[in-house]
Amino acid sequence: MTDPTPRRAPAGAAVLREDVTEAIRAAVFEELAAVGYARMSIEGIARRAGVGKTAVYRRWKSKLALVLDLVGAFAAQGLPAPASGSLYGDVRALLEVASHALRHPVASQVIPDLLVEAARHPEIAETVKTVLLDGQQGVMTQIVREAVARGELPEGTDPGKALDLVVGPLYWRLVVVRTPLPKGYADELARSAVAALRA
Repeated sequence: MTDPTPRRAPAGAAVLREDVTEAIRAAVFEELAAVGYARMSIEGIARRAGVGKTAVYRRWKSKLALVLDLVGAFAAQGLPAPASGSLYGDVRALLEVASHALRHPVASQVIPDLLVEAARHPEIAETVKTVLLDGQQGVMTQIVREAVARGELPEGTDPGKALDLVVGPLYWRLVVVRTPLPKGYADELARSAVAALRA
């Protein structure tokens, strides 16, 4: 026999509103882009989100926990694996996705700052590695596997080295040097990377 009495939440249990959580997440990226991790504060995040500090602390115990959670959420989303049917097409598609992400106004400010902070905080270093490397590594592993199956690459091609060849120059130009991509850059880089992988 079922109990018709509705269950109540335990006394004192906070119900976290999703709209408030999303406002805080958006505020974190805006604050990171505006002032950087070192100068970012819970007070600034709360003010930007239009909530009290307690709303932030109910969800995350510190700004480090908050940033790690948000950055980690991107890793969980993953990158779509290209399926063009050719090695060049897959490499070109990966470059398109990566360059679009790195040119995003917020990402272009946040990623370099997090890379600096990663040198000081092992927790940030591990999360940044997961976000910037592991997702793309998985995609490249699939690209290489399918290219080998089609006979476009030799058996034993290293996906790690392939990722370095394909995406490394893109990170260098957009994140380190911070210069715009010339017209046709992604096409040329894709052709060069494919030629190097086949050599």
